[in-house]
Amino acid sequence: MMFFSDLKHLAPAHRRVVLAGFLGWALDAFDFFLLIFVLKDVAATFHSSMTEVTLAIFLTLATRPVGALFFGILSDRYGRRPVLMAVVMAYSVFGFFSALAPSLGLFFLLRAFFGIAMGGEWGAGSALVMESVPPAARGFVSGILQAGYPSGYLLASLAYAFIYPLTGWRGLLMLAILPAFLVLYIRKNIPESHVVEKGGGAFPDFREIFSVHWKTVVFAICLMTAFNFLSHGTQDLYPSFLEGVHHLSPHEVGGIAVLYNIGAILGGLTLGTLSERVGRRRAIFMAAVMALLCTPFWGSSHGLLVIALGAFWMQFFVQGAWGVVPVYLNEISPSGIRGIFPGLVYQVGNLLASANATIQSALSVRLGGRLDMALMSVAGLSALLIGLFILAGPERRGTILGKHVQKDQPDR
Repeated sequence: MMFFSDLKHLAPAHRRVVLAGFLGWALDAFDFFLLIFVLKDVAATFHSSMTEVTLAIFLTLATRPVGALFFGILSDRYGRRPVLMAVVMAYSVFGFFSALAPSLGLFFLLRAFFGIAMGGEWGAGSALVMESVPPAARGFVSGILQAGYPSGYLLASLAYAFIYPLTGWRGLLMLAILPAFLVLYIRKNIPESHVVEKGGGAFPDFREIFSVHWKTVVFAICLMTAFNFLSHGTQDLYPSFLEGVHHLSPHEVGGIAVLYNIGAILGGLTLGTLSERVGRRRAIFMAAVMALLCTPFWGSSHGLLVIALGAFWMQFFVQGAWGVVPVYLNEISPSGIRGIFPGLVYQVGNLLASANATIQSALSVRLGGRLDMALMSVAGLSALLIGLFILAGPERRGTILGKHVQKDQPDR
């Protein structure tokens, strides 16, 4: 397979860096997705509606740009590696203590702090990985890195299927502490990015760079807003959709979630690798079109097998498009702020899409309880917008990832 042929570009040191980046994002997603399986339980515990409890998802997503900016500045100043260790420890601790929250208000507060830490992980991790690996391996590695997200969802699905029945929602969320052990691996095995080693030491003048490259910033934020609506629009309420509309058991929901996350992992690897051959923009466009075509099959199927197949292929193409995102954002990033730019535009997109779960829940009520129509509307529109946006974007496959700001050209 083409995946294995691309491994030849990775030396042992590269593989360790990729593993750390992958695990950082996978375990981050694991902690995040534990919550979406137990929204109804949290609502029952605190005597609230599920729509009200979705505010926890909103706060997690809405605070991520704060973490992206704060930790991105630290990453460009002090290095990717120490920041990556700090954010992994932080999101583990806040995720764990949210399981112990005695009130809904404190639960919301802890999830907001969790979101700040989560927002810092992607930028530092993706910059560390992309600056460390050979240019010819970036597409493949980008697929691996972004496959961490559905891998975390997959782990959360398994935990829900097998651990939740024994522990309840609080015990399930306590598993959020597990990623803290990744810090030990990073500290012992992962070197700093050579770009930071050569060019670090001063706070970047990112305000000047953003003013010069404002068109790239606006484009990237619009693209990532559509991406986040597509991702969260097909994931966050989907377990509740399977339970509430199709009346599936926790084991059935967990099993389908495992299957569609396997599809997501394969999609990210496939399209990330393909982007090295056909280009980043074309790979994203192809995946977005296929996700759009899959939307009716995904949202209106009946029967366990057909539902599972629809979910598998939808996430194959959704996360297939996402598999190109890490390398694409790093390649179009102004080089002096690579610790800030990819993570910040990603998380601002998250902020603009952070009300997705609440929007879909409220929309389903307005549609007479048709949660299926609410999910398909958001998914279809998001896929369409990604296809349109990416056609207007730049293509910088294989560009040198350096830290010499003066070599960047202003947007035209």
